Amino acid sequence: MSLNKTLQGDRIQITIYGKRNAGKSSIINAITGQDIAIVSEVKGTTTDPVSKAMEILPLGPCMITDTPGLDDEGELGEKRIEKAMKVLNKTDIAILVSDISTYKNRVKFSAKEEQIINNIKEKKLPYIIVLNKSDKIKTKEAKDIKQTVISNNPDVPVIITSAAYKKGIEELKDALVSLVPDVKSKLDIVGDIIERNDIALLVVPVDASAPKGRLIMPQQQVIRDLLDNNAIAVVTQVPELKDTLRRLEGNVKLVITDSQAFKEVSKLVPENIPLTSFSILFARHKGNLKKLVEGAAAVKNLKEGDKILIAEGCTHRRQCEDIGTVKIPKWLKEYSGKDFIIETCSGSDFPTDLSSYSLIIHCGGCTLNEKEMKHRIQSAAAQGVPIVNYGIFIAYVNGILKRSIELFPSVNKII
Repeated sequence: MSLNKTLQGDRIQITIYGKRNAGKSSIINAITGQDIAIVSEVKGTTTDPVSKAMEILPLGPCMITDTPGLDDEGELGEKRIEKAMKVLNKTDIAILVSDISTYKNRVKFSAKEEQIINNIKEKKLPYIIVLNKSDKIKTKEAKDIKQTVISNNPDVPVIITSAAYKKGIEELKDALVSLVPDVKSKLDIVGDIIERNDIALLVVPVDASAPKGRLIMPQQQVIRDLLDNNAIAVVTQVPELKDTLRRLEGNVKLVITDSQAFKEVSKLVPENIPLTSFSILFARHKGNLKKLVEGAAAVKNLKEGDKILIAEGCTHRRQCEDIGTVKIPKWLKEYSGKDFIIETCSGSDFPTDLSSYSLIIHCGGCTLNEKEMKHRIQSAAAQGVPIVNYGIFIAYVNGILKRSIELFPSVNKII
């Protein structure tokens, strides 16, 4: 996969914080060598977190996010700051940009700057302090301020920059390189449950909800993982599944299906062939399979009128038979015979307060990075709200969850 086609969830997530007019946008432009972010002397130019996928040499594929000023004002400003704080949930490296020219009469960060540092520390994220606009003060004064900041923030890279004159930018890039996580995920998607030359049969329906001319991300990623592990990927649709199994008789080691076709596929695949779904594989790959399987058990305890949140990590055009807003509510009703209050969210709008929900049904999270997916699961657990993903939910209501997780003995005992 070429660098410019790297999936969003697999990019290094860099987020830049700072007060208004600290030079956050200028720093982004200086790092990338492009006019990515709007630069203005007017306070509050950046009003919402804005993310941009790019290549930053020598870092490689990154997602860099510019955020509103930490000192944004008024009710709307508070909402903007709250939204900016949520970005920390998916951040790999944070950068705090501070205007060094405002340090003349103080030696500490402002309360807002201290707050973001504390938030970063709470999440145990690596971060860099950038003292920008050094062109506005004397060199000796800048060095003295840097030493004071270092003494108050030991073991944190502190870089003096002038984005206007591109000074200190290479040093900042070097600091970023030193903080890049070595491993994005310790688990393969499927590579640890198949062997070299094994045949994995993938069932990929091409219906009205399928994107034109391409496979969806989980399907692409599973195929690539199979190839990386020297296995053989065979792809078919539901109508051709029976004949494909006949042709490959005795040679199929694993069947992986789209969750929506689980019921039909389960009837066609012999019991001696392991069966699972793309969604279940991703629950294990960058989520928490145990917690999500436990969440499925909560479905049978739902009461009439309970509030259910159906959450998706991406935003997409809704089709007439959309899985999140149409199919899952219908399957939930058919399984339970009860009516529920259904709420939905997508993209970055995952609620902070989940306490009013009796259950969260989340998508597979293919566009989310591992950090954010795990944060959502942990947030639900911390508030005592069961959470399950699409694939596990669909398998559960069709009575085939136990079969679909037989590959994973550590969680198979839960059901």
